[in-house]
Amino acid sequence: MSIQTVSTQPYSDQKPGTSGLRKKVKVFQQQNYLENFVQAIFDSLEGYQNQTLVVGGDGRYYNREAIQIILKMAAANGFGRVLVGQGGILSTPAASCIIRKNNAFGGIILSASHNPGGPDEDFGIKYNTGNGGPAPEGITDAIYDRSKTITEYKILEAAAIDLDRIAIHSLGQTTVEVIDSVSDYGALMETLFDFGQIKQLLSGDFRFCMDSLHAVTGPYAKALFERRLSAPAGTVVNGEPLEDFGGGHPDPNLVYAHDLVEVMFGDNAPDFGAASDGDGDRNMVLGSNFFVTPSDSLAVLAANATLVPGYRSGLAGIARSMPTSQAPDRVAEKLGIDCFETPTGWKFFGNLLDAGKATLCGEESFGTGSNHIREKDGLWAVLFWLNILAAKGQSVEEIVKEHWGTYGRNYYSRHDYEGVESDRANTLIANLRQGLSGMPGKTFGPYTVDYADDFAYTDPVDGSVATKQGVRIGFTDGSRIVYRLSGTGTSGATLRLYVERYEADPAKHNQDTQAALADLISLADEIAQIKTLTGRDQPTVIT
Repeated sequence: MSIQTVSTQPYSDQKPGTSGLRKKVKVFQQQNYLENFVQAIFDSLEGYQNQTLVVGGDGRYYNREAIQIILKMAAANGFGRVLVGQGGILSTPAASCIIRKNNAFGGIILSASHNPGGPDEDFGIKYNTGNGGPAPEGITDAIYDRSKTITEYKILEAAAIDLDRIAIHSLGQTTVEVIDSVSDYGALMETLFDFGQIKQLLSGDFRFCMDSLHAVTGPYAKALFERRLSAPAGTVVNGEPLEDFGGGHPDPNLVYAHDLVEVMFGDNAPDFGAASDGDGDRNMVLGSNFFVTPSDSLAVLAANATLVPGYRSGLAGIARSMPTSQAPDRVAEKLGIDCFETPTGWKFFGNLLDAGKATLCGEESFGTGSNHIREKDGLWAVLFWLNILAAKGQSVEEIVKEHWGTYGRNYYSRHDYEGVESDRANTLIANLRQGLSGMPGKTFGPYTVDYADDFAYTDPVDGSVATKQGVRIGFTDGSRIVYRLSGTGTSGATLRLYVERYEADPAKHNQDTQAALADLISLADEIAQIKTLTGRDQPTVIT
């Protein structure tokens, strides 16, 4: 085995987005494209020689080939030990768990999250630091800067590692351990939740359907729910991870998880349904004929946290992304704890969690998590709901409506316009920004603008500043409209529109969400000229 130093040319398009670098598979398959980015990661780090690196991915197309390259490059660059998931599989939450448990220097996670997979679809790579969370902007900026000037990379000339068998291998001076992908994560879940109480629930008449969408959580869900918690065989559906996710779109929402939605809104529906995404960090929660918005889910988990062993002593604080509804804020106020509003991107929660300022975190994009790791965690959220259901003995719908009765209801919806021409999307946002200073005090029908800004965030722990995080228009009655361009796609731009209205009157809590928000949705289009500028008559996805 010998270390090769390979000459290369930089690529200009390797700027990480909100969660790593995501491109089409064919882009990553270009000569030295992946190698350049991996070397840029290593060149941006200091002190990793002889340290431990964790590597794994969501099993999508090109995952195995990429892992073999990364293992040889990690060895060539001086890592002492690499832990890689069996079959190349590690959910993003499990990778965070393993980084933290093993005091690893960091980890490389291969995933494009909820984006489609396959030869003509998406691939992604991101670096997580030693706390188990996504690299902060200081590191991702350094990686991007290095990628623009790179001239060579190091790789070990060696045979491929057998990823399918748990074993210890040597790559030059580096030890490579193929580890069980599920065991450490499962053990962590047992420390947080009352598995005995949940097992009793699942052993009775309670019916549960878990749809893993042929993505990474299949093995985890089967191990936890069907084996450890004795749910009936078949509780986990679409549980085999496939390189193309079975031709589906592994995004757990009402549109892409349509098979589960049909089951949960059909005749004789199960009591509880859940779905997770490509890399296992997102979740959708459903009751019988009842959908729980991610914002409400975070609020309900926070309000009932002391029913769960891992959170029995209470919460230090709650954190939510800015576009997420203000429902969790109302829980925090009643509990007498802080609720932090951050930009979108889980990396912004890391400092709050590390500093002990927050315990639960959530994003409206179906992501929820806590201080047990430094990523959002889909199956953790499902277990949390199961523990609450077991403890309260109520249905999902009863729990949520009881919550609304106590805190009021935040009617909330997100409209996604996917694949919009980038120039059109950027023009829309630019126009909004130009008009912000003249918005306060303006009246639109019954709505008077209270504030209008482009959200900026100053981290309360390290003082770092993030600007241009989304255009907000707030009204005097507490309603909000938010516009934001997403950084998770690989082609065109995704415009996200968020609309929210608070309703305190319990007699008005059973309206259809889109009907309750209809005037605000219309106003949002009027202000931003969405239909005119995007050429779209309606959103791609409504959640």
